Amino acid sequence: MWLLKRSRRFHAILHFAGQVAVTTSVVKPFEDFEINAFGTLNLLEAVRLTNRDSIFLFSSTNKVYGALEHIPLVKGSMGYSFKLLKNGISEEQPLDFHSPYGCSKGCADQYVRDYARIYGLRTVIFRQSCVYGPRQFGVEDQGWVAWFMIAREIGKPITIYGDGRQVRDILHIDDLSRCVFQVFKKIDKVNGEIFNIGGGSENSLSVLDLVSRLKREDGSSKWKVAYSDWRSGDQRIYISNIERAKRLLGWKPLISVQKGLGQLRRWVQENRGVLTKFSGEKKG
Repeated sequence: MWLLKRSRRFHAILHFAGQVAVTTSVVKPFEDFEINAFGTLNLLEAVRLTNRDSIFLFSSTNKVYGALEHIPLVKGSMGYSFKLLKNGISEEQPLDFHSPYGCSKGCADQYVRDYARIYGLRTVIFRQSCVYGPRQFGVEDQGWVAWFMIAREIGKPITIYGDGRQVRDILHIDDLSRCVFQVFKKIDKVNGEIFNIGGGSENSLSVLDLVSRLKREDGSSKWKVAYSDWRSGDQRIYISNIERAKRLLGWKPLISVQKGLGQLRRWVQENRGVLTKFSGEKKG
């Protein structure tokens, strides 16, 4: 509050902070709520009282849509696909908060939306899918694409929860950054809007796909991969329908899965020592 009050001249406030792991929220639901829901409300109030003209961009999550268990799927050998939704999940999908994380982020999501309607704040919500890229210190509970690459490089085992056919659309961090700047340019048009932001149907892959790619790259079959039970609320498939972002923001992802994974893999290889130390510290 004191920083916002002291300045009163912020062009934009990007709220990307939060408790980010579903697993942690299950173990510590009260802490999860304090950080994600109450923390966001505190920030909204600070903006309302001190910087009403600032753009307020909130990073929400696809978990506000729940496990999507009612949507017909096709089970393939390497991954699930939607039977009917060619372009993925749109913003019109009913909300169904699942897990304490889904509840806390969903609560914050709706507060941000309502502060635009009730108080006239200039807010935009990104319901994000899986964001990845260089300098991402992924761990098992968050940042799965980076974690798989890091684990492979430093010789750590991984655990696949469920059958590994889970599919996600993945979005390179540079594409997300471009989307943020499009909001700045078009805020008068998109004030109060909610966008599903991800790689879309053209940039999706399954857990099994990624494991297979990594094994093929170096021809190794020694990587330790174990299986465990499904995690509660895990979506079999989530792909963002990004048509609204294309239409209103003039934005679409430009970095392909192949190019983006290559950039991330090079960064992991170049920073093997740091990542080895980081992984050890996190585990211990």
